[in-house]
Amino acid sequence: MAELLRIGDVAARTELSIKTIRHYDDVGLVTPSARSGGGFRLYTAEDVDLLIAIRRMKPLGFTLDEMRELLAALDTLASEDTGDAARAQAAEFLADCHARAEQACATLTRQLGYARELTDQLARYRR
Repeated sequence: MAELLRIGDVAARTELSIKTIRHYDDVGLVTPSARSGGGFRLYTAEDVDLLIAIRRMKPLGFTLDEMRELLAALDTLASEDTGDAARAQAAEFLADCHARAEQACATLTRQLGYARELTDQLARYRR
């Protein structure tokens, strides 16, 4: 049986707040795989991976709906029962998300370069 993690452990592993993880459950983005007898949310390693993917998407400007659609597309592509049309649609959305992520990387790399240049410039004035 897979290890089940309580929300505090998941928060520590994902660097997301407990409030954010609960919100993602409330909006149906990532639902915990189980509940304890006392009603506590219990998460699997796969759930944690989904939350980490979401954490990576958020600062890149993906909306909750886009995150949901990407997770659905990944499920569609992983399923052996997926038809050709659904697989093609999921692959197209995944390609669009990949392109957006690449563009975000390019933008952030450029901004990081600017920050390093400024840091070097300002360091020359420190004593």
